[in-house]
Amino acid sequence: MFTGIVQAVGNITAVTPLEAGVRLTVDAGALERSGIALGDSICVQGACLTVVSIDGARLAFDVSRETLACTVGLDAPGPVNLETSLALGDKLGGHLVTGHVDGLGAVLAFEPAGESKRLRLRVPKELARYVARKGSITVDGVSLTVNRVEDAVFEVNLIPHTLAVTTLARLAPGAKVNLEVDLIARYVERMLGND
Repeated sequence: MFTGIVQAVGNITAVTPLEAGVRLTVDAGALERSGIALGDSICVQGACLTVVSIDGARLAFDVSRETLACTVGLDAPGPVNLETSLALGDKLGGHLVTGHVDGLGAVLAFEPAGESKRLRLRVPKELARYVARKGSITVDGVSLTVNRVEDAVFEVNLIPHTLAVTTLARLAPGAKVNLEVDLIARYVERMLGND
């Protein structure tokens, strides 16, 4: 379990093909690594991955074909948002995030809004019902508050701090992003029998 509060931006430095997927080598950058052990879960660009190797600042993760098929940004070198898993008693600064990517969103617009930026995204139709105004959503592993929703399109506001400490400043119209809808919304729907 995670919070969607990115702790560091790392960099995928190598993607090595495996029989059933790839092995990512990630330079973890400024991520606090003293408590990380083999088998731990790390949220990498919104996807929960298991640490299979540690070599100083380099962490390795095996990524299955299934995960590659439903995510973006885990198949080539480049920057990634990183967050270690939440421990009981930790501060919950964002919202409850599982690291299970629900689908890919498409950036429709990314434009200035004062000192911030307004990000407008299209969500897959089957996920749109989970997106609510003032609700939470995870974009590439970042916990964000939804400001506006129209059918399968929603907007979030990115403050300068978020832009400075995540990969989101690199987005542009046409880009794809990993989305995870609010976990509580999914359970409420299940309890109401609307699934």
